[in-house]
Amino acid sequence: MTASSDPNGPGRLEEALALRRSVLGDAYVDAQLADPDPAIREFQDYLTTTAWGVWARGGALSIRDRSLLVLAMTAALGRIDEFKLHASAQPNTGVTDDELNELLFQITAYCGGPAGLAAKRALLEVRAARDGGAP
Repeated sequence: MTASSDPNGPGRLEEALALRRSVLGDAYVDAQLADPDPAIREFQDYLTTTAWGVWARGGALSIRDRSLLVLAMTAALGRIDEFKLHASAQPNTGVTDDELNELLFQITAYCGGPAGLAAKRALLEVRAARDGGAP
């Protein structure tokens, strides 16, 4: 197994961290890793290896595909802060505004109106921040 296929392989944390940085940006990742508490650092390493390791493992899904899936799942679970974080990363993942607009229909159809409306409001906030306007 390679580092990409072995979830506990050598270099897995570094590979996952590099992908996390490429999607979310250095400033966000640095802020998450800045806590000097060893328990928090261990948690961040675990989170990075687990959540971002699945992005880094390769396979048939592109970064764009994985991003759309994460957006849909975070909306479905009502994890709106995570939805906003990943929606803000869309320039780094290749997801377009039109695709996010269409995703709102999928979220609403399969997860219900409240989930779709919450995702729509969050997306409007993200776009307003990106474009320098009010939501």
